[in-house]
Order: sequence, then C-alpha cells, then structure tokens
Amino acid sequence: MPGRVRVFVATSLDGFIAGPDHDLSWLPEPRAGEDFGYAAFMAQTGAILMGRSTYDVVAGFDGPWPYGETPVLVATRRDLDDPAAPTVEAVSGTPQELVAAAHERAVGRDVYLDGGDLVRQALDAGLVDELTITVVPVILGAGSPLFAGASRRGLRLDGTALFEGGILQLRYAPTGE
Repeated sequence: MPGRVRVFVATSLDGFIAGPDHDLSWLPEPRAGEDFGYAAFMAQTGAILMGRSTYDVVAGFDGPWPYGETPVLVATRRDLDDPAAPTVEAVSGTPQELVAAAHERAVGRDVYLDGGDLVRQALDAGLVDELTITVVPVILGAGSPLFAGASRRGLRLDGTALFEGGILQLRYAPTGE
C-alpha cells in the first residue's frame, strides 16, 4: 500500500511561498531545538516530488544537499544538466504519473510534494492527502502564490501548532468538496 502524498510548506500571511525573484529571506531561522516539525515529517518521507522552479532554488542553496539520500524526482520537461545529488532525477508526465513514480521510489513511505504549481496540479487532481501549512506573520505583497489558479477545494482542519514569534502551523486534509 503506498504512503500518503503530503505537502509541507511555509507561506506569508498573504499567501506567498516566495517573494519576488524567489526571495526566501522572510523565512524565520529555526531556534535551537525547533524545526517546526520538519524532521518528523521527513522521517516519514520516502521520496520527494518537486517542481523544476523549486528544484532550481534549492539546488542554488549554499551548503550540503538538504535531502540527503532521499530520492528527489524533479517534474520538468528540460534536462537536468548537472543534478545537485546522485539521488535527483528528472521525471515528466501527468500529475497522476508523477505521483505514481514518486510512490514507486518511496517504497511504501510518504511522498513529499513541493512547489506551488505542482501542489496546485496535484490538489486539482485529488492526489494530495495532507497539507501542512506554516503561516509566517509577514506580508510580502508580491511573489509566488501558493494557491492562485487552483480549483475550489474543501479542507478539514486536522491540527494546529503555535510557535514562538506568532508562527502558526495548520494541518489540513482535502475533503473532496
């Protein structure tokens, strides 16, 4: 039985996952011992499926590859000239085909879905089981919106967490409505 398809994303209060030019400087630095539940989330993750724009941003970060040995599938129609890690591969297809490929690599564990456009496509296709959205108390005014262009989708609130600095984390499951 395949694992769940899950989203773990931070957004500004006005719904942007990145500012203009992929600016992420507004994201808070985790305090010692606090990672907003990310390590526990990753411990259940067997593969990551991300959009090309997200991959390009992450591949440009300084430091070691942040996903270790976890397989990373990059949804793209372009070649990955120099993959950031040996665990990275390019994939293409419909949202259903992409998620099926990620489930195959996840070997029964969860699939972490990352990237605004890919998340919207998977939501529209009814492929997302859980969304963890961390709302950072900042207004960006412009940038990459998380849900712009998505079809109407009902969600059920399954949990909340409040962190220092007014950061609110919401965990939702799509209801199919």
